[in-house]
This record gives sequence, structure tokens and C-alpha cells, in this order.
Amino acid sequence: MKPTTRTFCKGLALTLSLTLGGCSSLLFYPEPGQAFTPERAKLAYRDVTLTTSDGMRLHGWWLPAKDGVEVKGTVLHLHGNGGNLPGHLGGSYWLPEQGFQVLMIDYRGYGLSEGKPSLPEVYEDIAAAMSWLERAPEVQGKPLVLLGQSLGGAMAIHYLAGHPEQRQRFSALVFDGVPASYRSVGRYALGTGWLTWPLQVPLSWLVPDGDSAIRSIERLDSPPKLFFHSIDDALVPLENGLDLYRHAPPPRVLQLTRGGHVQTFADPTWRQVMIRFLDDPTHFNGLRRLAEVPNFPDEKNKQ
Repeated sequence: MKPTTRTFCKGLALTLSLTLGGCSSLLFYPEPGQAFTPERAKLAYRDVTLTTSDGMRLHGWWLPAKDGVEVKGTVLHLHGNGGNLPGHLGGSYWLPEQGFQVLMIDYRGYGLSEGKPSLPEVYEDIAAAMSWLERAPEVQGKPLVLLGQSLGGAMAIHYLAGHPEQRQRFSALVFDGVPASYRSVGRYALGTGWLTWPLQVPLSWLVPDGDSAIRSIERLDSPPKLFFHSIDDALVPLENGLDLYRHAPPPRVLQLTRGGHVQTFADPTWRQVMIRFLDDPTHFNGLRRLAEVPNFPDEKNKQ
């Protein structure tokens, strides 16, 4: 297929998904199956099965802390909208060596999980993960941390805003490349193609925006929050991430990074930043590197 034809087909598919499918078909791009397990990365793990309140069986991975390392806490890792668990292992494979045990789940329709992803049903998947963590003996008595990447972070913000009793269980929230608004990201995506550029405003209004993170973030007055966002992000533009950060109540820290969308933890520097934050979430103020853009916001917005 010629490049111009391929571009036309992609644009047409996006247009149709916006017009006919609404928010869910645009947000979720699940991949069934399981290409590999954490064993390939020489990680200890076990498969877990979670059952949602509406009867869906979900698949997850439990990554225990490395043998001989003191357990510092548990991280609930909610991944982004594409692929499945193997494709997102890069976001948290490094945490067990640092003393953090990890629960990763595939939403309904992803990987080995049953069902088909859609809103609002997918919030039942987050609820099932919370219930599993509440029952797991190895989790009790240790700090609980959320790592939400891209769509996973946006859904977590909406869920936790509506469930303050669950929010209180976390000692820290870490967000990576999280979109403030589904509609504005849709408009941005439409504006990148010649076919859909003239339609970006009318079509983007077909994307329901009620569940977007920016409508819920102001209710997350606790716990402390760390926002990672790459200035190079080509999927969720920087201004979108900054908008979410500006609406977040303190305590909060913004850490600007470099690289592709949710490729943050490929760089050991940003892994170090997250660990330092988790060591003292209330007082950590970010890490700046020479020749990189410093932390936002400007002085008048600092709190």
C-alpha cells in the first residue's frame, strides 16, 4: 500500500471511530494474548486472577520484591491504552530491585483478561485490583503507591476522585504522560493528519469528556502527587500534561523528562527520581538536570 493511501486509511479509520464509536473505541486499543512473561527479564513473578463485580475474570502479574531486599511498599501499576502486560513491563520491572512489590493488571479485553473494554465498566477493573490488594497478606502494613501511565493514570484519577476511601489507602500517586482531557488529545490527534485536520474541532466534540482527569484532579487533595511528562511527547502534548498539573492541588511535583510517550523509566535518572519521591513524598521537590527545562510552574503558581 502506498504511503499516501495508508495515511488516508488511517485518517478515515480515526474519523469513523470518532463518529461511530465514541470515547471507548478511541481510548482502548487492546491486544489479546501474551507474548512473554517477566521470566524473560529474569524477574520472579506469579500469575494472579481477579474477578470484577460484574463477573469479568482479569489477568495480572505479581512481582515480589527481589530476594534479600527489604520490602518498602507495594505499587499498583495501571498501564496505558495499547497492547497488554508484556508491552508495559518496562514501566515497573525495575521496582522489585528497589524493594517495591508490584501488581500489574490487564483491563478487560487486554491480554488474557475476559471481556471488552469500555467506559464506565473498566472502572470495575480498578476496583477489583483494589480489592485484591486489600486481601493480599504480603501487602498489609506497607505503603501503597499508584503508578498510572497515560490512560491508566487518567482512569485512576477519575476513580479515586469518586472513591475517597480508596484514595486514603495510598501514600503517594505517580502519574506518567497522563492526558488532562480526552477531547483535547483527540483534537490534537486529528490535527496531525491532512485528512482530519479540517475536522478536528467538530469531530473532537463527539468525544465525551466527562471522565477526563482534569474534571476530577482537583478532588485529589491527598496524597502527594508526582507528575512525569516528556517535552517530546508526540501523543499527549506537553501543554495537556501541564494543564492537568496546574489543576492538581498540592502537595504536587512536576518532573519534565525527554523521550517518547511513557518511555520515562527507560532512563535510570527518572527511576531515581521516583524512588527519591517515594522515600519522602511530602518534601521531595524534583530533580533538575543540566541543559534541561526546569520544573514548572513559574513563581506565581508555586504553592
